[in-house]
Amino acid sequence: MSLAIDGTHDPALQSWVESANDTGSDFPIQNLPFGRFRGEDDADWRIGVAIGDQVLDLRAAKVIDSCDMNRLMRLLPEVRRSVRQAISEGLRVGSTQQNTFKAALRPQSEVELGLPCQIGDYTDFYTSVHHATTIGKQLRPDNPLLPNYKWIPIGYHGRASSIVPSGQSFRRPIGQTKAADQAVPSLGPCRRLDYELEIGVLIGRPNVLGESIAMASAEDHVFGVGLFNDWSARDIQAWEYQPLGPFLSKNFASTLSPWMVTVDALAPFRAPFSRPEGDPEPLDYLQSTANREQGAFNIELEVWLQTERMRQEGHPGERISQSNYRDAYWTVAQLVAHHTVNGCNLRAGDLFGSGTLSGPNPEQGGSLMELSVGGKQPLHLTNGETRSWLEDGDSIVLRGYCQQEGFRRIGFGECRGTVLPAAVSERKAP
Repeated sequence: MSLAIDGTHDPALQSWVESANDTGSDFPIQNLPFGRFRGEDDADWRIGVAIGDQVLDLRAAKVIDSCDMNRLMRLLPEVRRSVRQAISEGLRVGSTQQNTFKAALRPQSEVELGLPCQIGDYTDFYTSVHHATTIGKQLRPDNPLLPNYKWIPIGYHGRASSIVPSGQSFRRPIGQTKAADQAVPSLGPCRRLDYELEIGVLIGRPNVLGESIAMASAEDHVFGVGLFNDWSARDIQAWEYQPLGPFLSKNFASTLSPWMVTVDALAPFRAPFSRPEGDPEPLDYLQSTANREQGAFNIELEVWLQTERMRQEGHPGERISQSNYRDAYWTVAQLVAHHTVNGCNLRAGDLFGSGTLSGPNPEQGGSLMELSVGGKQPLHLTNGETRSWLEDGDSIVLRGYCQQEGFRRIGFGECRGTVLPAAVSERKAP
């Protein structure tokens, strides 16, 4: 693992971009996350780095010579760090490049932020043992956690074409469901729509088909991470998931935040990784000294709900859950090592979803299915509304940040999505 802490992490660094020096900013000079943006006159996406409330056009600043994010993500770790160093030096107070960089700045509020890169394949994992256990108790009270969970990072291949950028709305999905008292299934809009709080891991360096990636170099193949919401239709899922898992219950929409916080920026916010006492040790290909010493990411996560009524009344929304990525049962390095142990070839822009990230306490559930106990105990919001499942007009906002004594707090921005009514209420054969 390449986890070097260097001068770019110095908490005393100040930027000549004043908004980046605000202690409440997610994007101080110590962060420098990558994403794609375009203005009204831009035909194609441009590569940018968030700094305060601005975005730095890296090509206009003469840091890079391309607008191909996936190409940039394939850089070797040492080259990637040199690019980070160049950006940091250009944005610091007293930089000789201030005039060049200043001309390449655009206010974030005046540009469109898209997906941070071109997404290739998408794999969703199941890394929170707290989520797996809570959901398992609802579905299989006598056997909540399946025997393979503590031995293998469980995952499934999802649909990349329906991954949408933060801020984009989506329609309530339509699908087939069957209630216990129904003789035959029916087709109609989802009635148990849910969100899932996840971290999205973006692959940078590819590997050759047939060659696995060892734990020692696994994170060298990761470019960065963002916030990810894998919307879920729980009633459709309940009817379709056996025997092959999710299908239409998951592939209608997933929301990804616009900024990739690099593994280099996250170096100060690593934590030891260990299993609970009595749990089996992973097989050798899923272990390394570095992973035990600093394999976990200390990322605080929050879920905010803004109902349609809140929006009309000017209410910013209400925080309904918080957890930490540090509590995941499997690390990023283990996901990469396991995904490739059979020779699977990863490519720049491939996305891993962490799976729903829940904490050990009931109020730390990363989904409504957990918080409302499968819809049986609705959430009571401070404005008098209740929610068992998401309703049309509801917005879910995911937020994340890292803080550690001796370092500057950095954040991920927000990952926002809003539910629209289903396109039609029912479909019938002609």
